Amino acid sequence: MFSKLSSCRSQFTLLLRSSCCIKNGLVHSTVGHSKLMHKTAKEAKLDNVDENLTIFVKASGKSLALPRPKNSTENYSLTVGEKVLKINNREIPAEDTQVQSVGDLLWRQVGDYKISELPKYYMALSKLRLTGLVVATAMAGYALAPEVFCVSTFAYCSIGTALTSAAANSINQFLEVPYDSQMSRTKNRVLVRGYLSPLHAVNFAIVSGVTGLTILALGTNLLTTSLGLLNLILYTAVYTPMKRKSPANTWVGSIVGAIPPIMGWTACGGGLEPGAFLLGALLFSWQFPHFNALSWNLKQEYSRAGYRMMSVVDPDMCRRVALRHSVLITIYCLMASPLELTNWSFAVDSFILNMCLVYLSAKFYKDADSKSARKLFRFSLIHIPALFVLMLISKKWKRTEDKNTNTNTPKTAFQQIIEN
Repeated sequence: MFSKLSSCRSQFTLLLRSSCCIKNGLVHSTVGHSKLMHKTAKEAKLDNVDENLTIFVKASGKSLALPRPKNSTENYSLTVGEKVLKINNREIPAEDTQVQSVGDLLWRQVGDYKISELPKYYMALSKLRLTGLVVATAMAGYALAPEVFCVSTFAYCSIGTALTSAAANSINQFLEVPYDSQMSRTKNRVLVRGYLSPLHAVNFAIVSGVTGLTILALGTNLLTTSLGLLNLILYTAVYTPMKRKSPANTWVGSIVGAIPPIMGWTACGGGLEPGAFLLGALLFSWQFPHFNALSWNLKQEYSRAGYRMMSVVDPDMCRRVALRHSVLITIYCLMASPLELTNWSFAVDSFILNMCLVYLSAKFYKDADSKSARKLFRFSLIHIPALFVLMLISKKWKRTEDKNTNTNTPKTAFQQIIEN
């Protein structure tokens, strides 16, 4: 459990009863706590002490006042880098240069790590499994587009999408360190644990984002590159801050998830055609049963961290929306053949799969318990890859006749910009 000192702007006073160690802005307590009750900007009371917990403290630019022990014999040993500060029953003045360096350490201190460990940390910053899903949907979008398959363009699209997704996820983790530290699901992330400094993570995000967008611009077209940039902005500048403001964040996050298959489609040379929007609609709707089921069993943690998810703000809406979009997925799959994306066999094959999703969503809506939520979440992990495999098997090669006649190489984003 973590607690954030948010009410004190220029100074923080924290009551602890043990020795502490600061590392990259994290104060680790061997005694721990469960709740901080703020009285004034200069005093805080500690209640319900638990064992082996951690406190997150963000130092201000002016001072960090630690703390007010219960008696004059108690004191603290605060380690900042190589410096050890002895703190007793007094406040530390803002002019204390040692304390002011705590805020600077958030940016300048690099955690102890080996070079060989960096790939592991970078993969964690990138949220490897999430990035893998994003790339897989982009690949599926490319493969399903009714255009000539170009291996080099496919590779450019996949690598560029992966790096752009890695950048977005890294920035997301950088912005959410204080909140991730309050959730058991995210408390072991790289930045929360102090394995890398925030500055290191930001630099990795910048390099990944610029490289990813450059690869998209060099190997795909202007539309695909623009969609990649749009998704990066939506995820970091809109979705991430909105998570703490409104349950509408789930709709924005679903738009972010819907764009990669459209990027794959457009990278293959297709435009914003009905087939591309159908793929995007499938990913958009799939995220509601998937994420709403996931957030249901984490709603207490989301609430503690201040995230305004549907499961926290309106549990009834959370279940209702999951069921609604499960039904919509079934309808979208029936539209694939009339839009000449697949043949009619897909409508039959996908119907069985989608009925399982609808059934589990209905159970989740009716029972509203952790068991039904867990079953729905686990099935959703199988559902979307199975659905895309069925689509690839049933793909309608609408423009097969053009494969031998279409010899023009698609123009990249850079070429399109220069020509215009």
